[in-house]
Amino acid sequence: MSTTKNAVCPRQQAYRRRLAAAGEQEVLFRLALIDELKERHGLRNRGQVLEQLFVQRREVTQQQMT
Repeated sequence: MSTTKNAVCPRQQAYRRRLAAAGEQEVLFRLALIDELKERHGLRNRGQVLEQLFVQRREVTQQQMT
């Protein structure tokens, strides 16, 4: 399931334009990063990406504690 940057829906594009206009560049960067991970791993939504990141962080933390 590979999509391109042009495949971002118009609602997302409008949302990102509003964030940029409000000076929220850091938020835009994080959304872009999450979207890239979503595409790379073939996930359906950003929530799945965040869940995967939480699980990975938990595993790393547990490994460091042992």
